[in-house]
Amino acid sequence: MGIYPQQRQQALMELDKPLFCIAHRGGSQRYENTLRAISRALELGVDAIEIDVWNVRGELLVFHDRRLSSGPFNGELLVQQDPEELRKTPLSCGEHIPTLLEVMELVADKALLNIELKGPGCVKSVSQQIEDFVLYKQGSYESYLISSFDHVQLHKLSQRLPEVKRGALFAGVPLDYAACCEQLGAYSLHACLGFLRQGLIDDASARGLKTWVYTVNHEEDMGHLAAMGVDGVFTDFPEKVLALNTEYLLRHPKVESGSF
Repeated sequence: MGIYPQQRQQALMELDKPLFCIAHRGGSQRYENTLRAISRALELGVDAIEIDVWNVRGELLVFHDRRLSSGPFNGELLVQQDPEELRKTPLSCGEHIPTLLEVMELVADKALLNIELKGPGCVKSVSQQIEDFVLYKQGSYESYLISSFDHVQLHKLSQRLPEVKRGALFAGVPLDYAACCEQLGAYSLHACLGFLRQGLIDDASARGLKTWVYTVNHEEDMGHLAAMGVDGVFTDFPEKVLALNTEYLLRHPKVESGSF
């Protein structure tokens, strides 16, 4: 997954700061949302890991789609399955569906863990899981951010567990830009690459929000987004973001790598 020298130079010309690097679904298209993908992303040194969490009959499991069109489940509605059966059945990539607790234990304080709530009924269970982990594992609420397209759940989360940062996900451009993020007490706005306007980024910045964009897999997009004022990107190829950041820091040695 290389890049032509001319494209790399263009990306570096537009990159005016390091980008916060978030491993999308663990940072792997083949092994998405698995412990294998997350382990590799941590070894690379990403800033954050993003995963998707469903409440399956009281068990918090990590996977993205309600149905898997390939592999052993053959289009079955996963949220209606026995969680133990889901856990022990190998995916088409050979890995297994992990629990949220397994991911939390793996990531610990090595990176920010962005937990995206998928489906209804997640707030109480996820909040309790984080509270217990922080209490019994001597962790920190600062290690977590919870995001969702379901802003109702984010609002409930703000009332139940205000210590944890919240990220408001958008698939389009709201008429009032980032205004609803203030009602949610959000830390960050998570915008879709295909629906992105300078006005949305500027409005989020003016409200003190971080702007993170999904899913960004091409270096030229990374440079362009940085020039627009975006703070971070969700990517399936974290090594690309990290390589650009490293080269930028070599060219600008006075910039601290942790300043973004």
